[in-house]
Amino acid sequence: MKINLAKSAGFCFGVRRAIDLALKTASGQKTVCMLGDIVHNENVVARIKKSGILKINRLARGKGKILLIRAHGCSKKTLEKAKSYGYEIVDATCPMVKEIHAIVQKLEKKGFRIIVIGDKSHDEVKGISGQIKSKALIIDKAEDTRLKKLRALKKAGIVVQSTQNLDRTLEIAGILRRLIPKVEFHNTICLPTRTKQNEIKSMPLENDIMLIIGSKTSANTRRLYEISRSLNKKSYRVNSAREIRKEWLRGAKSIGVSAGASTPESIIRQVIQKLKALSSR
Repeated sequence: MKINLAKSAGFCFGVRRAIDLALKTASGQKTVCMLGDIVHNENVVARIKKSGILKINRLARGKGKILLIRAHGCSKKTLEKAKSYGYEIVDATCPMVKEIHAIVQKLEKKGFRIIVIGDKSHDEVKGISGQIKSKALIIDKAEDTRLKKLRALKKAGIVVQSTQNLDRTLEIAGILRRLIPKVEFHNTICLPTRTKQNEIKSMPLENDIMLIIGSKTSANTRRLYEISRSLNKKSYRVNSAREIRKEWLRGAKSIGVSAGASTPESIIRQVIQKLKALSSR
C-alpha cells in the first residue's frame, strides 16, 4: 500500500512560534500562566503542562507572574485587565491573527459594522471580536437566518477567522455583498490554511483512503476532514496512531495522509509507522 503524505501536513508557522515562545518563557524563573490551552491539541497541551506553565480559568493577582497569550489571541479587555493585575505579558498570538485585529480596529474607525465569518465559540473569533468597542456580528454559515436582516446595514467591514473553509467563506461573502450596499471584504484566511485546503481538494480523489490527523477540538482539522469526506467517503480522522483500525485499510492500494496545523510532527511519524506496519501484515 502506498502512503502519500500531504506536503503541508502538521504545524503551521503560528503554532510552531507559539510553542517555542511558551517553552522559552517557561524556562525562566517566573511563574507562567495561560488562560486556556495554547493550541487545540492534547499532545501539545501535555507538553506545555509538563514545562510548568499553569492553565488558569480566570485572572487573579499577577504581580511577579507572566501571562502567556495563546496562539488564538485574546480580547483587548482581557489584556488590559491582566496588566492592571500586575502580570507581565508575553504575547504568543499568531502574527496573522494580529493582522486581523488591526484590520477590524481600522474598519471600526471608518464607521463600518464589523462582520466576522467564523465559529462563534472559537477562541480566535472571540479575540477578534474583542478588539472593537461595538458588537461584531458573527456569521458561520450561508444558511444563517440573520443574513436577510442585514439589508438595513449601509456599510460593513468583513474579516474571516484565519482557519475557515475558503469555499464557504466566499459563498457567505457573496451573499453579504448582495445584501449590503457598501462592503469592504478582507479575506483573512491564512496561507497555511489555504495550502492545506487546496491539497485536501485533490488528495481524496487520488487515494483510496484518506486519514486526517488532529484533535477533535481543532477547528482547522475538522474542516480538512469535512472537505475530505465530501470527496471520499473513506476519510477518517484520528488523534493518534492508536485510533487507526486495520479494517479501514482493507483492499486499499493507496492512502493519503494530512494533518491539522496544531498536530505535532512526532504524531504524524507514529501514524505513518503504524500504517506501514499494518500494510506489511
